[in-house]
Amino acid sequence: MTFHTHLGAMKLYRDLTGRGYPARLTPVPRVLSSSCGTCLRAEYDGAAEELITQDAEGVYQVEKDGYRLLAGDG
Repeated sequence: MTFHTHLGAMKLYRDLTGRGYPARLTPVPRVLSSSCGTCLRAEYDGAAEELITQDAEGVYQVEKDGYRLLAGDG
């Protein structure tokens, strides 16, 4: 996931890890965004749209040949 703000990334990280989902904060791959510079990588079994908040920019799925936008404005 990419975010408009670093705080948005931290909030969702705390939420997901608090619910038991594996997650980590990492630098954003420049091919995706240059917004806040922090992205959240997580394993999530719900709908991607559930993760979109006002601070979230986009939810992507990592694929072998790149990334696929699942939700948000990317």
